[in-house]
Amino acid sequence: MKKAKYNFSSLLLVIAALVCQSCSDDDNDDAQATTLSVSLNGKAIDKLSCPVGETSTMLSVDADGRWEASIPDADTAWISITPHEAYGWNVKDSTASNASSYMKVVVKTNRGAARTSAITFTAGGLTKTVTVEQLGTSTDPNDPFESAWEMISHLSYGYNLGNTLESNPSGDWWDQRAPHSVTDWETAWGQPVTTQQIIDDIKSKGINIIRVPVTWGPHMDANNQVDEAWMKRVEEVVNYVLKDNNCYCIINVMHDTGTDGWMHTTEESYAASSAKFKTLWTQIANHFRSYGDHLIFESFNEILHDDSWATTPTASDYDIVNRYNQDFVDAVRATGGNNAYRNIAVTTYAATCDQPALDGFKMPTDIHDNHIYVSVHNYNPYNFCNDNSGVNADGSTYDYNIRVFDDDCKAVVDDYMARTSARFNQLGVPYLFGEFGAIDAKKDMGERVKYATYVATQMKKYNTTGLWWMGLYDRTTHEWYEEEIVDALKAVLGK
Repeated sequence: MKKAKYNFSSLLLVIAALVCQSCSDDDNDDAQATTLSVSLNGKAIDKLSCPVGETSTMLSVDADGRWEASIPDADTAWISITPHEAYGWNVKDSTASNASSYMKVVVKTNRGAARTSAITFTAGGLTKTVTVEQLGTSTDPNDPFESAWEMISHLSYGYNLGNTLESNPSGDWWDQRAPHSVTDWETAWGQPVTTQQIIDDIKSKGINIIRVPVTWGPHMDANNQVDEAWMKRVEEVVNYVLKDNNCYCIINVMHDTGTDGWMHTTEESYAASSAKFKTLWTQIANHFRSYGDHLIFESFNEILHDDSWATTPTASDYDIVNRYNQDFVDAVRATGGNNAYRNIAVTTYAATCDQPALDGFKMPTDIHDNHIYVSVHNYNPYNFCNDNSGVNADGSTYDYNIRVFDDDCKAVVDDYMARTSARFNQLGVPYLFGEFGAIDAKKDMGERVKYATYVATQMKKYNTTGLWWMGLYDRTTHEWYEEEIVDALKAVLGK
């Protein structure tokens, strides 16, 4: 093989030239830095405010030279930046007019007190500091109640005491204008009168939050005053749940919204109902004003545009939901006492976690931090969780049921869990599923147990929980007739 011949002196000159060129480029990068600013969405910033949940933010760094950025070593456990150095495009391309480059800032979920850090940018002789502030889950030192974040962390799983105090019968068989006893109303939808034994049996399975839905409209007079006997019965059931202080209780405004309700999300309904709604919550809050932090108020149930689930909501509907939620917060807080700090729940349009409803939801303002959580409902995959079969108007039959909880069903659960978590982390608010369940009892029990196990596992993954809708326990015979589901939920979510 013929060996190549090199001129050693020439090689040294080439190397020296390359080194000099590299140094020259670096020097030019630094020397050119006559401007340095940081912006978010086109607006120059000195401060980056972050919610409680994990967030990722893209900052634009405008510098006509190489820049570097750093954060204190002590804060790298919760905040990170990528990249740590770069330069504007016009440094390496003289034809480029853009002097900006971009940095990704990731802030992890904060499970403690509010915290602050700083990102320090340097370019040549210039320095720019952006303060990073993140909200925390804690409350102020004088706050006597646990935060909503703490409360949800203490929950195992829950149960809805449905078809009881929210019964709202109508039709030829039930004249709402006729006199009916409290017991008549409570048992109108087929459930027995609630007793301490019923609640104790439910709690015995490790359930430590019980939602007691309440419909109020039929028990209010022309001046919007709640019947004293009805309020007293609600309190009796609340006391059953709160006995021994080892269980949380939720009371709400149930079928006053949605189909056949007096609250809807039209402008006309809001104008007519807002004052009544605030008057109602003022009465409820005053009645329970001295109760401790295991009693939770929930604004309302599945509010709709009108009496139909088929109506597609608009931006106006979402706005009115937000206004009702603010009315609720204001009315409760105005009663003072423990209600100034009580954990309360608000919800989305129809209590759904569909993406448009999540996007349209706005957190109400409050007088104290971290005492609001969001409650949403989900019965998906719909054709697995519910019975979707029947007879058409022409006599033909249809059956869209899914009978096996397979990977496609899991993908549906994955999707709604991920988007719900992402949205409420973005807003910095805790959440739970106020209603969920595979409630079609005709489906195979083994498949329903698969659903319960998988959904519970996802809830645990996202640091939340849920309340199963009814079923499970026969309140008349005092027997667990769907115990396999209860055991599955307890195995994953039990404390």
